Amino acid sequence: MRARWIAAQEARGIDPEFRIKPPLGGNFSFLLLGDTGEGDASQYAVVPGMLKAGKDTSFAVIASDVIYPTGSGNEYGDKFFRPYKDYDAPIYAIPGNHDWYDGLGGFMRVFCDTPALKPKPDRGLRGLLWRKPDTIDETLLTEARRFRDKPSQQATQPGPYWVIESDSLLIVGVDTGIRNVIDKAQTAWLRRVSLDPRPKILVTGKPIYTGNAYKPSKLEEGGTIDDIVRDPAHHYVAAIGGDVHNYQRYPVKVGDRVIQYIVSGGGGAFMHATHTIGRVDAGGVHEDDFRCYPLRGDSLSFYSQLYARRLRMKWLGLTPSEGLCIMSEHIKNQPVRTPEGPVTITRRMRWAARLLGAWPWPFRLPVDKVFHRYLSELSDWDTPPFFKQFLHISVTQETLTLRCLAATGCLAQEVEPPLEDEVTIRLS
Repeated sequence: MRARWIAAQEARGIDPEFRIKPPLGGNFSFLLLGDTGEGDASQYAVVPGMLKAGKDTSFAVIASDVIYPTGSGNEYGDKFFRPYKDYDAPIYAIPGNHDWYDGLGGFMRVFCDTPALKPKPDRGLRGLLWRKPDTIDETLLTEARRFRDKPSQQATQPGPYWVIESDSLLIVGVDTGIRNVIDKAQTAWLRRVSLDPRPKILVTGKPIYTGNAYKPSKLEEGGTIDDIVRDPAHHYVAAIGGDVHNYQRYPVKVGDRVIQYIVSGGGGAFMHATHTIGRVDAGGVHEDDFRCYPLRGDSLSFYSQLYARRLRMKWLGLTPSEGLCIMSEHIKNQPVRTPEGPVTITRRMRWAARLLGAWPWPFRLPVDKVFHRYLSELSDWDTPPFFKQFLHISVTQETLTLRCLAATGCLAQEVEPPLEDEVTIRLS
């Protein structure tokens, strides 16, 4: 399907190198949001902070899963155009697996202004069971586009993968599809783009490091995308992926340099737990150098209270201070935040943490892999706090600064988005 979309775009005369050239100098800033499009309170709660932090940014990037659950082109009104109607700059995107469940039809129509592909017979089991793409209601789409109809907001990208060029940095977006495999044509393009001598950020639908594990996207021809990222001739300084709905940062030493591997998928969709991440040792990263949002203790506390309410088991509930102390005891790290008042860890609290997957235990409630794959949507919530986040990225000729800003749905965080993490990278 991707090959068909690319062939259609090439027939329309797009830039064969998939370049986007906004009017950027050496100094600029942009926003990055991952996994945005639920269209509910958790997505809209991100918007006030995003608008405040992004007031003078040149553009925004959505990294993965623009539209939940099936990427339908008929859902872009409430899940893309309306929430970002007041963001006065272009928005580019790379698709996630959910955008592909619609055959990428909605994504290509909205971001690339591409008409639908001619239907192709799909025989066999997939043809019987796979969801048929929606026919896009053009009247509905035209009405939705009016939310973002200012000249300053307009942009058309060449395809589902692209490179945004500036004087001092390239932002390289790749399409990992459903199976997390980079096809041969996209790989060949990525290798060509990566030879450019300018420093680069990779933006990908699937993070390379996540959950204390190394999960690089495979190349169809063999090897992984991280082989390209780590090659010193390619000058990648960071790789940012969506798909997982929280924030994680792994500063991995590669030779004599450090590459920042980041998960940024907290842009609007339901939250994935962080308290299931054990003491970090992936990629040689020390636990005290690892960062995540929400903090593990807050994640444990929130899910404990969620289950305590839904199962009517009050003893499961843990306060944020109790969650902080339990996770610090288990991980053996220095707490990022000082707990409020003295906390005595009890047997009840340890049992609650075990049942909620804070460490391996045969009998536990679904908050980890099963929860991630099958049950997360069933425990979505629409009241604060949401533990959402987005990135504000500033670029100069010399440095690149990434800031993780939080959005909870609470007024104080809308007025002043909290800074949860910050890192500055030298480009020269």
